[in-house]
Amino acid sequence: MAPTFAHSLEPLLAECRKVIVGQPQLLNRLLVALLCRGHVLLEGLPGLAKTRTIKTLASASHTSFRRIQFTPDLLPSDVVGTLIFDPKQLTFSPKRGPIFANLVLADEINRAPSKVQAALLEAMEERQVTLGEESFALPDPFLVLATQNPLEQEGTFPLPEAQMDRFLFKLRVDYPKADDEVEVLRRAHLNGDQVNPVVDGASLLAAGREAQLVRLDDAIRTFIVRLVQATRPGHGKPWKGKEQLRCGASPRASLSLQAASRALAYLQGRDHVLPQDVVDLAPDVLRHRLLLTFESEADGATTDQAIAQLLQAVPRP
Repeated sequence: MAPTFAHSLEPLLAECRKVIVGQPQLLNRLLVALLCRGHVLLEGLPGLAKTRTIKTLASASHTSFRRIQFTPDLLPSDVVGTLIFDPKQLTFSPKRGPIFANLVLADEINRAPSKVQAALLEAMEERQVTLGEESFALPDPFLVLATQNPLEQEGTFPLPEAQMDRFLFKLRVDYPKADDEVEVLRRAHLNGDQVNPVVDGASLLAAGREAQLVRLDDAIRTFIVRLVQATRPGHGKPWKGKEQLRCGASPRASLSLQAASRALAYLQGRDHVLPQDVVDLAPDVLRHRLLLTFESEADGATTDQAIAQLLQAVPRP
């Protein structure tokens, strides 16, 4: 099997690059998430084009887009919808919320209380929403891009581990390079109207099915399992002589790493997965699934450092 659709996604990236300067990894990971039906948690400071990126991707892929601003007074019904009573018919009718879109931006997700965050669990995992006694399927493709500010923690509600585990990737966006920021100023007058739709949702779904056929050798599958198992307590490499992880990744991380590796190889025009694909994706797949011990945090360790040590310790095929 030789992928042929991967090259037809280049026009999609080209359209996005008309508006988005730099951020090649962000665009790549969003496409990987779309192909393997995952969701993305994005951590970055304000003003780094997080909203503009997903809006541009929606315009270029001819998919629907909704933005939900998470605030402390938000209710679950503001996200998923609710039942409206009709006094004439004496019946309840469903009113669908903004979650019913192909690409959903959950902006500053940690500013809403836990009950609102939990309203996303069914949508992200089951790809449906239950209102009353009836369940409604969400459009396909469906991707949630949740953002959070890494600095402002006052008045926020940290995502619980069960919610974090639903995300395929946790990405970090940093300041642009000087040359990229000059180009941002040059394109400041441009808007999303100049982006043309070059693919549609059906094409993305077809690409996702083809990505699932990318060959993955058992040796690489074993490498993925060993890497994920090394994150669990009792297996992690010590940090300054101490156990560094108090909670590791579940088999969902192994499944995510396998699916993402296939999608990444597919986007690069290959019909097989390389060990380097797993290495490149491991930080994005694992960083939000690991919990450091309190001693490691006090010593200044980070999850990215722990993952880097694990990648060096686990032998590659």
